[in-house]
Amino acid sequence: MKLNRRFVLLPAVLAAVLLAAAGCGGSSDGGNAAPTGGGSNGAQAADQVITVGWGAEPPSLDPGLATDTTSSNILVNIMDPLVKLGDDLEPVPSLAESWDTSKDGKTVTFHLRSDGKWTNGDPVTAQDFEYSWKRTISPELAADYAYQFYGIVGAADYNACQKNCEALADKVGVKALDDSTLEVQLTTPQPWFIQQVSHTSFLAVHRATVEEFGDSWTDPKNIVTDGPFKLESWEHDASIDLVKWDDWRDAADVTLTRVNGKIIVDGTTRVQSFEAGEVDALDAGGLPPDEIARLKETPEYESYPALGTYYYGFNLENLPDVHERQALSLAIDRRTIVDNIAQADQVPSTGFAPKGLPGFDAFNPNSPWTPENGDMDAAKDAMSQAQNPKTDLNLFFNDSPGHKEIATAVQANWNELGVTTTLKQQEWAQFLEFLGPPPNKAVDVYRNGWIGDYVDAINFLELWTCDSGNNNSNYCDEDYDALLEQARQTPDNDARYEIYGQLEDKLLGQDGALPLSPIYWYTYPNLEKLSIKDSFTVNLLNQIDLTKVVVREQ
Repeated sequence: MKLNRRFVLLPAVLAAVLLAAAGCGGSSDGGNAAPTGGGSNGAQAADQVITVGWGAEPPSLDPGLATDTTSSNILVNIMDPLVKLGDDLEPVPSLAESWDTSKDGKTVTFHLRSDGKWTNGDPVTAQDFEYSWKRTISPELAADYAYQFYGIVGAADYNACQKNCEALADKVGVKALDDSTLEVQLTTPQPWFIQQVSHTSFLAVHRATVEEFGDSWTDPKNIVTDGPFKLESWEHDASIDLVKWDDWRDAADVTLTRVNGKIIVDGTTRVQSFEAGEVDALDAGGLPPDEIARLKETPEYESYPALGTYYYGFNLENLPDVHERQALSLAIDRRTIVDNIAQADQVPSTGFAPKGLPGFDAFNPNSPWTPENGDMDAAKDAMSQAQNPKTDLNLFFNDSPGHKEIATAVQANWNELGVTTTLKQQEWAQFLEFLGPPPNKAVDVYRNGWIGDYVDAINFLELWTCDSGNNNSNYCDEDYDALLEQARQTPDNDARYEIYGQLEDKLLGQDGALPLSPIYWYTYPNLEKLSIKDSFTVNLLNQIDLTKVVVREQ
């Protein structure tokens, strides 16, 4: 989602990002300073234990396979990345104490700290990262996020390998020069790469543990990690508990001793659990829409700016006529959805990559197919041009709060077009399985959302390449892929933003293919007890750093 070369965002650009994102709703402090809705200035409490209400069962705690925000938020607290994101989303040293970039911008060398270690006592080495990155892009793992590594020399070829794969693995531009030095060869200068490395797919895993336990290596009895917290227990669909690891390299800076996690999917139950004192904070989402107005008036409510897009995707195999996709998109009343259902100060979207990203004004398509209030006359006209439109649709969505209500509103919009929509609600893991890619043949339309992995629009636009593991639409355009690769090879920001504009036009412009219909740009509404509200924060990328949380007396 992200030029001296060490810090991707120049101060002026960063200020624009935070200001624009704050305009999407929520506190003006960007979630990094003390929230304005109240907090605690009391003394540090003796008991540094909190309970977090997680909104979903993590589908995977394998960094190579995790693709969702719940899994990510657990991983960033039990694992140690080379680079973390600072308060303003700039890359700051973590397990890598420093890094160097060559003059041509195509070689990045990370220098690891000497005190990183795994929970079994083994040192964390550059070899761990070489193994882990190659594992994630290996054809055997079939990771959805393999494309994140395509900016590294040889990564795409290895990921697509069908024979002689070991030889191709050796050609991937990731090499441990010694225990503490990791060299990365990039295909092009990539201004976002250092920040991109903070993403969970770039975490290291403990090789011996993975090879000994296979698919069960993430079970609490087996898992070996290297971060500030350890996975103590995981009762699937019920709870996931973390404890502070006292031997972590910076354990002295971590105040919390334990983080209990309750997995609570139902929105009403989430609110009830919070108000009953059973949880101290939620994970920035999943509030029931009919409760938002009331909750906004409470001091425990907080809303954070976001870099993310809520959208409906179309299965192009089932809906091959672009005129029908245009009609479906035109019919959606986004303003009513935002004001009367979502209610958390979201902004109706006019493109895919959200407001708040650097260069937004240069690449936002102001799509003619996403009118804020819908345009039923135009929708009916577009539908009249469709050849053999499919008028009985299956709309799939997961079981988090708000999705059903939004789907019901869209169902009513589409009914005016003469389209009958059957709503299909699924729990999160099953939903992800149905989306593929490729999507299950039963899927005509699906609800989805994308939260940026780093602050550059390429992270949004690369979703729609032919080989993207997060492209669930069956959309494939070789010209789009070529443009995306051209953008990857364009380090100059203004020139790259111009290419982003061409990519957005291919998706949502006047002659766009419309593999999706964006609905709104996210905010993160949350509930937090006053005892932790001044230290529990959610950044633009929906990340919660538990090492910063301190419980205060009330």
